[in-house]
Amino acid sequence: MSKELLNKLKSWYEDDQHDQIAEAIEQLPESERDYEIVSHYGRALNNLGRYSEALQQLLSIEQQGRQDSVWHWRIGYSYFFLQRWEEALSAFEQADKLEPDETTQEFIEACRDTMERQAEAIKEINRVPFQERDFSQFWERSDYADENYVEAPPTAEMIASIEEELGYKLPADYIWLMQQQNGGVPVNTCFPTAIATSWAEDHVAITGIMGIGREKTYSLCGDLGSQFMLDDWGYPDIGVVLCDCPSAGHDVIMLDYRACGRDGEPAVVHVDQEANYRITFLAPSIATFIVGLVNEEAFDTSEQDQADDLDKVENAPFSPLLKSLCEKAKGISQIEAVIRNICTRIVGDKGHFSLHADELSALMYDIQFWLYANVNPAVTREQYLADYSEIIVFAKGFGTGGYAPGFITDWLDERIKQGDIVDDGGILSLTEAAIKRLVDKLAAIESDLEDQGANSFEEELKPFVWIEHDSGNVSIILNAGSYKQELFDTRADEGFEGNGYDWGSLAAVYLEEKLPELEGIVRFDPEAGMFCAYSKDREALLRFATEFKQACENNELIRDLFSRAILD
Repeated sequence: MSKELLNKLKSWYEDDQHDQIAEAIEQLPESERDYEIVSHYGRALNNLGRYSEALQQLLSIEQQGRQDSVWHWRIGYSYFFLQRWEEALSAFEQADKLEPDETTQEFIEACRDTMERQAEAIKEINRVPFQERDFSQFWERSDYADENYVEAPPTAEMIASIEEELGYKLPADYIWLMQQQNGGVPVNTCFPTAIATSWAEDHVAITGIMGIGREKTYSLCGDLGSQFMLDDWGYPDIGVVLCDCPSAGHDVIMLDYRACGRDGEPAVVHVDQEANYRITFLAPSIATFIVGLVNEEAFDTSEQDQADDLDKVENAPFSPLLKSLCEKAKGISQIEAVIRNICTRIVGDKGHFSLHADELSALMYDIQFWLYANVNPAVTREQYLADYSEIIVFAKGFGTGGYAPGFITDWLDERIKQGDIVDDGGILSLTEAAIKRLVDKLAAIESDLEDQGANSFEEELKPFVWIEHDSGNVSIILNAGSYKQELFDTRADEGFEGNGYDWGSLAAVYLEEKLPELEGIVRFDPEAGMFCAYSKDREALLRFATEFKQACENNELIRDLFSRAILD
């Protein structure tokens, strides 16, 4: 392989341009495809979700790859996403034997976990047959579900018609469930996963289950049904889209007919548009999927997620594009600080970092267009919408991680309608009046930030994070594991680790001895990786947080208090 080609392959891989790698190698004659070339090709095909092709290519160099941990890892990856668990496990174990690696271990554990989950799911279905189960409390009752999902019970004629249109025979257990209620939003909307997806580290979530029909928006053949997701969103033609997800199109749950054929019993899989349509096995049948759904409370990480997003908007680096635009901004000297302040308020309001159709999101849309148009005065609608996601959305640091394009196009149409943005022959520009109003608003925020200075109580409280909730409650949280770790290490032999529970023990001693009048008013809710204190009384929690943080900085005092902490 030429050095020039090797450098190109490496560059494309670093830029996630796996299609470029595949196309370049496919143009090479078979005689020029050596072991390294085919290995690169297999990796690219895996990353493109073409697992069967990747497996075929990698098996063609099996003789040379037997002592290569990378070859075993890549073939294990193919097997894993083809749902061939035992073969995947064997390959990953061999890769780990040749060259131990943390990621390989994660896949080994995922294989074992998936095989165990599958066996348990089948055992549970065999214990109580699906159609003998009580589904009277399965569905959530709501006007939204009735309006968007729930169809009339399907007739035999309707079922046959839908199957003909989709080109797949629907599973008998699914048909039976839809005859009880034809589509809707279940009470339990989460399904555990063995590996991370774009949604979460350990589960996926659904918005609803599509019914058999055409009338409702979210039915199998409705306006936003299975064929729409395949045609408009590019999902692979492996079966039927069964469930939409909270990401507004960026991932779905599908019935996967690849192994069983169009008339067989399909598996249930998660398809991740954010990861090149990666397919993740969930359950061997619709019955095991339905029975395996759990309530979102089992995965409630809202406080931790909010803390993570607060840290992101306060500290994570801007994307190269946003950083460049900010450097050329006119009229606001501290534009980065202003943006971070607005986004901190967004996270405080929503509990996470995302832009929708609210007032603060609209302000961020205004800022992004103003910055972009300042550098690109001849910007067109198509150009801006194409580059928009690179400003904040998909930035590796300061980014929302995803977006629904409809929010940004609706904002743009509204600004044009209001006259704040002028469309002159396809060239978009903010009016001078709109720019002045925006700059004045940002200047006011900048002035407030300057007045606050570096001595705000939020700054003094760090690394504790102050959170005000829509309910009126307030809380402080701390990501455990680093702050004052040396304190907990003094009693490590007793089992103290410095986790959230250990911080809860220390805080309890402090509250009992130093602020007994606040007992019952300030409460604690620690977890393994996080300490949390909360209250309905803002002033009470503010007093506790301020004085507890001061105590933590007094080594003599905090060591004395900690000597009486009891291991939870």
